Amino acid sequence: MPLYNRPDGLPVVAFEPDAEISPFTLFKRLRKGHEILLVDVRADRRGRSLKGAVAWPGEDWVPPADREVVLYDEAGDEAVRLARAYQERGHPGVKALFGGLDLWSFALDPEIVGAETYLVTPDDEPEP
Repeated sequence: MPLYNRPDGLPVVAFEPDAEISPFTLFKRLRKGHEILLVDVRADRRGRSLKGAVAWPGEDWVPPADREVVLYDEAGDEAVRLARAYQERGHPGVKALFGGLDLWSFALDPEIVGAETYLVTPDDEPEP
């Protein structure tokens, strides 16, 4: 999630539609059944996550060309950097989740969107 400072010094968060997808847009696509590959780019994946997400395999990974890919982390910074890098290498279908898990959990209130928010925590996972 790019952060810029205005001339008066106040920070401004900017949404970059070429590199990012909003939490609600992603939520709607998941709810409609779109096949989206969710990739968690955090080094420490403990705690909350998005349902069905996979761990990022690393810098040498090549995103699939036949499906939409959304990268995410806690606040979106690393995911945006990686999405831009993949796009520069010819993978326009790779985007970052705007605001990361922080904005996702804030924006998608279960009382408004329903119980299924695709956000899972370790408590949601079944015992082995």
